[in-house]
Amino acid sequence: MRVGVLYSRIRRDEKLLLEALRDRGHAVEKIDVRDQRFGLTATTAPVEDLDVVVDRCLSTSRSLYATQFLETYGVPVVNAPETADICADKAKNSLALAAADVPTPETEVAFTTDAAMEAIESFGYPCVLKPVVGSWGRLMAKIDSKSAAEAILEHKATLGHYEHKVFYVQEFVDKPGRDIRVLAADGEPIAAMTRAADHWLTNAAKGGETAAFDLDEAATTLVERASEAVGGGLLGIDLMEVGGTDSGAYTVHEVNHTVEFKALTQATDVDVPARIVDWLEATVTALDDSDQTDIDTDEVTA
Repeated sequence: MRVGVLYSRIRRDEKLLLEALRDRGHAVEKIDVRDQRFGLTATTAPVEDLDVVVDRCLSTSRSLYATQFLETYGVPVVNAPETADICADKAKNSLALAAADVPTPETEVAFTTDAAMEAIESFGYPCVLKPVVGSWGRLMAKIDSKSAAEAILEHKATLGHYEHKVFYVQEFVDKPGRDIRVLAADGEPIAAMTRAADHWLTNAAKGGETAAFDLDEAATTLVERASEAVGGGLLGIDLMEVGGTDSGAYTVHEVNHTVEFKALTQATDVDVPARIVDWLEATVTALDDSDQTDIDTDEVTA
C-alpha cells in the first residue's frame, strides 16, 4: 500500500502513524502542505501513484482546501472533504447530528450581539458560547451572568474576523466532571477514554485526566449514528453523560475529523496506530474492489 500523509506539522500522533505504516511494510510519502501548490488540474504534491492520502493537517483551512483539490484530481482522501467541511464547523456539525436524530445539545446561532443576547437569555445561565471554528477548547466560554455575556459578546464583535460574529450559543450540559472521547473508523469504535477535570472544560489539551472507558451498547450505537451523520471516516466523537455516570444516557456534542489519538494510546491498552492502519488497509482494498467492479461493468456494457 502506498500512503500519502498530508501534514503541516509532524506531531506525536503523526509519528505514531508513520511508524505503524512502515512497520507493516507500506510505502509512505510525507507531504508538507506548506510546500505544495494546487492547480485546477494538477498539483506539485507527489500523489500520482498513491493508493490513499491521509489528511493530518493541523490547519483547518489548509485541510479543507487541499483535500478538495486532491479529490478533484481523483486521489482517494481520508477523511473526505465533505466530512471535513461538516466537522470543521460547529454549526454544520450540530445541524448534521440533529438531522440524523442524534442526541446533541440544544443550539442556536445568531449574527448580531442583540440576537445573541436574546439566545443566551432564552437558555438561561449558565450557557455556553463557542467559536464556530476552533479546537482544543480555545475561546469557549461558560456564561454565568448577563454582565459576563455582554462583555464576551462585545469582545467577539470587535475581534474583526467574520467567524467571531457568528455567535454559536449552546445549552450547558451538567456532565459528571468528565466527557468521553471515542476514536471510530466508519462508525466502529477503536478506543475510548474519559477526560476528567475540576474545570468545566475537560479536554485533554486543557489538562484533563484521561482513563480508559468501556462503551456500552447505547454509546456504541450513538457513535455509529454520529459517524454516519457526518459522512464517516476516521473520527473523534465526543459524548457527555446526561444525568450522571450510571444513567446510560448520552448526548453527542462534537465530531472531529483530524482527530488526535496520542492520549488514547496512553490511556488504553489498544494499539491505536495499528488499528488505524488496519482500517486504512481495508479502505484501500474496498476502493480497489470498487474500481474493479466498475471495470467489469464497463466491459459487460461494451
